[in-house]
Amino acid sequence: MSRKIVYGFAKEAEAFVAALQSESLLPDEIVVVPVEAIDFNEVEHLMLSGSLTALKDAIAQCAKRNISLGIVPLPEQKELRYTFDLPVKKEEAIALAMQPSEKGIDLLYCNDTPVLQEAVVGDAPPLDRFESDEKQAGILSRLRLVWRTLQRMRSLRHEPVTVRYGSEAHTRKLSCVGIVALEYRNRTFASHLIDDSFSVADGKSYALFLSPRSLVEYAGYLFKALISRLRGSSLTESVGYLRSESFEIEAQDPMRITIDGTEAGETPVRFRVAQSALRLSVGELFWQRHNDAKESKESVKLDKLPGDEENMSALHRRIPLFRHAAETEYAQLLGTLREEARLSGTFMTLLILATLLASLGLFINSASVIIGAMLLAPLMQPIVSLSMGILRQDTMLMRTGAKTIAYGVLATLCTAMFLASILPFERLTPEMQGRLAPTLLDLFVAIVSGIAAAYVKNNEKIASSLAGVAIAVALVPPIAVAGIGLGWGAWHTFAMAFLLFATNLAGIVLSAALTFMVLGFSPWHLAKRGIAVWLPVVLLVSIPLYSAFHAMQQDWRIERELNRLTLQVGTQSVRLGAPHLIHRIGRDALRLEVIADTPLNDVQKRMLKEAIEKRIGKAVDMTVTYRYRL
Repeated sequence: MSRKIVYGFAKEAEAFVAALQSESLLPDEIVVVPVEAIDFNEVEHLMLSGSLTALKDAIAQCAKRNISLGIVPLPEQKELRYTFDLPVKKEEAIALAMQPSEKGIDLLYCNDTPVLQEAVVGDAPPLDRFESDEKQAGILSRLRLVWRTLQRMRSLRHEPVTVRYGSEAHTRKLSCVGIVALEYRNRTFASHLIDDSFSVADGKSYALFLSPRSLVEYAGYLFKALISRLRGSSLTESVGYLRSESFEIEAQDPMRITIDGTEAGETPVRFRVAQSALRLSVGELFWQRHNDAKESKESVKLDKLPGDEENMSALHRRIPLFRHAAETEYAQLLGTLREEARLSGTFMTLLILATLLASLGLFINSASVIIGAMLLAPLMQPIVSLSMGILRQDTMLMRTGAKTIAYGVLATLCTAMFLASILPFERLTPEMQGRLAPTLLDLFVAIVSGIAAAYVKNNEKIASSLAGVAIAVALVPPIAVAGIGLGWGAWHTFAMAFLLFATNLAGIVLSAALTFMVLGFSPWHLAKRGIAVWLPVVLLVSIPLYSAFHAMQQDWRIERELNRLTLQVGTQSVRLGAPHLIHRIGRDALRLEVIADTPLNDVQKRMLKEAIEKRIGKAVDMTVTYRYRL
């Protein structure tokens, strides 16, 4: 075999190569032989066709002997063509494969087997999938892929693994469901998660670790990866990566290894990179997607993956619906909440000052003063602590939080009542009236605020956002209105304002507890006891809120129906405008404008009142402002 250019083909490529010869696409100087008949000592440049598995031995020989290589892909090898930018047209593919390459690219080995596309340890959906099938798919097709992948999640299990990497043999212990190793940027979802540029001459490769702590976290990752096309700049906590010249993986229980779609044994497994070892003829786009830098630093982003014994043990059994917080996270947060639940002189001082500010703001009808009182009041702290105590069934934390809340509410009521009794006027301002008609919407505000408060408590980086939560839920102003009602002896004012505070308290405690559970601070079997106790409290509070909400709907319907309504009153046509229904004890009141051509007489007024009451379905005290057309 004296010719320098040899075209080797595997058995599955025999018909493909025969077609090339029949079409006279192969020059006469090329020797065409089966891959098993190649004498590598006689070859200076080799062309190959066949399946990836069939070509691996020939590729390893080329790398070992520094023989330049060109691949003529089979028609079905779309991903191979994309990875190395090989032409689709046969003539162009042959022309490129015939050109010897002087530039070498890195070659990744998995247990001494070359890896051209990816090697998977365990199971890592969808990191192990190629995007080509979904690239042109619509949103419904991708949603179906999300659903199928979630179904696969049932069978996934975390495996505690030990990773040794780098020339200095660094060691990391962590838990994951699967690992994807790759050297070149291709159409796998794994390659899209890497924000660093791929280098094919620096002697390093990537390994991505899929390690979801919960099904909820994993579902969020799937949505980003498959629906919104996640990229490296938004790498989630479910995924970490390692970039190194070599790494070894040992698992507590054997994990399956797959190389380029073919099963290749079980762990332990060793990956290494032969730097610039393969002189492969590739297209220009290949170099645009990669750089040929000879030097690069080792990089590791594995810190967010579960590595503590508690999490590794829990995840090894099954992936929970909600994540488990690490022991250090729980201890740190619980310590903070225990401290904030305690009754102290500072707490009472700030709360009394906040009550004075809120009460004065209510009297002078100043929203800015009331907002200042909301920021100053520390009442949110023991409420959040109480929610954690209920969630964890921590009797001491529950008692401490409830005691502090009770003393705080009592101090607020007494302060507002004292201020109302010494001030020389008794008048409900709009700011006061706004806290006397709580509805289900207020409960929803409390629930959202509780979620935000718990989330903020779990993240020190956004702790300043707790002030915004305090403004949104406004705990002290309704208690202050209730205290003012006591000072005036107005029991309806006290009851409605205190109902608003009870709504806020119930909603915050329940939603904060649920949020802490989702964040992993309590298992469901423990959390359900506290939730089962507190949920009826929320439902009980919801009964009067629903009635008020229904009344608000009715008011809105009446006001919409009356606005711009034209009625015939005797011989005159009148038009109604700006209706406003006011609820009072005994009999509601209605204020509105009447637009007419001339003043109404007594009979017409009576007819108008009767027509309006018939229209709204109830008797009301009516105050009318007349406007006349000119």
